[in-house]
Amino acid sequence: MQRLFSTFARGWPGTGLLCLRLTAAVSISHYVLTGLASDQSLFRIVTEAAAGLLLCAGLWTPIAGGLLTILALWSAVSGGSDPWAQVQLAAVGAALAMLGPGAWSIDARLFGRKRLIHEP
Repeated sequence: MQRLFSTFARGWPGTGLLCLRLTAAVSISHYVLTGLASDQSLFRIVTEAAAGLLLCAGLWTPIAGGLLTILALWSAVSGGSDPWAQVQLAAVGAALAMLGPGAWSIDARLFGRKRLIHEP
């Protein structure tokens, strides 16, 4: 994971990435809840929910962002409820896949740089 990103952004950029991840997760949860009320396939609902949870936690962000992009574009093309909202969600997913999770994420804790202190 560290090879994908040179750094895990801190400060204002990291806060912006956290807000972007949380916004995407809230949007996905809206579509998951409306999908439960309609007759969408269970596989699609579970996949969207998993992508939302992974993005919310910041775990495997490039994979979850890519998955979100594919699902949102699929929904926009297949005649979902609001195609422009799905295109916007796909753009957010692609941005998260390319930018990374930021410092406040599980990815940063697992794969970020660590300071090693050697005591004699």
